[in-house]
Amino acid sequence: MLVIPAIDLKGGKCVRLKQGRMSEETLYSESPGKTAVAWYQQGAERLHLVDLDGAVGGKPINRHAIREILESVSIPLQLGGGIRNMDTLKAYFDLGVNWAILGTAAVKDPLFLEQACAAFPDRIILSIDATHNRVAVEGWTEPTNVSATALAQAFTGIGISAIVYTDIERDGMSTGPNLKATEHFAGNIRIPVIASGGISGIEDVKKVAALSKVGVIGMITGRALYEGKFNLKEAVEAAKEEI
Repeated sequence: MLVIPAIDLKGGKCVRLKQGRMSEETLYSESPGKTAVAWYQQGAERLHLVDLDGAVGGKPINRHAIREILESVSIPLQLGGGIRNMDTLKAYFDLGVNWAILGTAAVKDPLFLEQACAAFPDRIILSIDATHNRVAVEGWTEPTNVSATALAQAFTGIGISAIVYTDIERDGMSTGPNLKATEHFAGNIRIPVIASGGISGIEDVKKVAALSKVGVIGMITGRALYEGKFNLKEAVEAAKEEI
């Protein structure tokens, strides 16, 4: 199972937010490229990038930082935040991004998601950010009444590579992942799931890795990793041992 370090970009720098609130950021690095290299050297097999400014603004904003990361490491990258049209999608793929993550578009423009999957099969990841099984969009600033499970089921069979499932209440809090919600979600859909939110240590890594039985193929981790609560190399090894 993949352990995927998150690099969240705001103002061209690496930060982490608490529960997605742009006003509650912690700055971890002013060099996204060096951060990417550090995770690569510790065994990362994939990186998760988010253009936080783009997620809220609805258009790419941290392109320079993304390019810096792409030029610094050779491992695959998945990127989300501010991707709302085919031109932006194509531009990121031309830049070298391996997978594009679409979230808001799935709720507000489902036709775009379907067109994206048709044009770039197995290169589109659906992001479902939820609290109490209800989806939030526009960089988590706008709650909806849409069920996370129902949303995922609606897009089964269109060529989505995976779904990043984030429990907003746990994200950036290092309080442990919502294992019950993640297991329920993954167990009720037929698309591979990447878990996100709340991982606080090696034991959490092992618990999420055990969810491979219901279709979880990876996990994204941020704050706890940046704060040294566990070592990435050890986490990568632990995740593989649990499968």
